[in-house]
Amino acid sequence: MDLKNFNLAPLYAIDQEWAVLTAGEKEKFNAMTISWGGLGTIWNKPVVTVYVKPIRYTYEFMESNEYFTISFYNEEHRKDLGILGSKSGRDLDKVALTNLTPEFLENAISFKEAKLIIVCKKIYFQDLDIKNIDINSIPQSEIDRFYKTEPAHRMYIGEVIDIIDRRI
Repeated sequence: MDLKNFNLAPLYAIDQEWAVLTAGEKEKFNAMTISWGGLGTIWNKPVVTVYVKPIRYTYEFMESNEYFTISFYNEEHRKDLGILGSKSGRDLDKVALTNLTPEFLENAISFKEAKLIIVCKKIYFQDLDIKNIDINSIPQSEIDRFYKTEPAHRMYIGEVIDIIDRRI
């Protein structure tokens, strides 16, 4: 199959547009820019899959909370997303460095400026096992780039329980 004949843009939305993963509670939460993830179905449920390394501050919030959001933004917020992806909430209030306004939803947190918010309930998680990476498909240099000095990502699957679409 020649994939050049297909519009693959939707498959790359998380990577190219960047998404913001947010988890926590009103009193304490963290958000980080993600470029790895996917949308799909499993167990007859619509789901979002995200990947977080244990060294990331957001990992603590993903572990201790049942819900999380991924959200998408217009290009005007690219600098804000860069801050969320390059600063650690452990060290400072990085949200205060952005033009984003926290939005406290029924079960989760996102930002008022988001054009699209997907609210998810965690239904599965598992650590990636780098021994299972096909080195014929992913070069060793790429594997080393991500995992030579840091632990592997944890994969979280969240059931989509709400979508807030402000594009319409």
